Amino acid sequence: MNVIVNDEGFAPDDWTDGFVTLEDAANDVVALDVASDTDPDELFERLGSAKMVRVDFPSSADGRGFTIARILRLKGYTGRLRARGHVLADQFAMARRSGFDEVEIDQALAQRQPEDQWLARSNWEDNNYQARLRG
Repeated sequence: MNVIVNDEGFAPDDWTDGFVTLEDAANDVVALDVASDTDPDELFERLGSAKMVRVDFPSSADGRGFTIARILRLKGYTGRLRARGHVLADQFAMARRSGFDEVEIDQALAQRQPEDQWLARSNWEDNNYQARLRG
């Protein structure tokens, strides 16, 4: 079972409505699973009333998911955004700043990077170097 990471730490997955891929999505999809190479503009046009979008991170070096989240938020998507896969604790603040609400990791990563490492980055609004530079 995977672990959900949010600003309060580790939590069980409370999403029970399942996911469909963008290719299989119909008009009234509840939750979408999208790959990191998805065009965010095309995704936004096809979101419809989706309440959740889960973006795959196939590698911790693949930052395209951050761009997807940022563009969706800038275009006005207010639903739940979840990063899934190889997101590291060091990337949690970036995930939150780009628009993700939570991160889904597997048990192996949760053991290698325990909750305290994620919580150390949960004050993502305070650790924004750009704001410090402006300020």
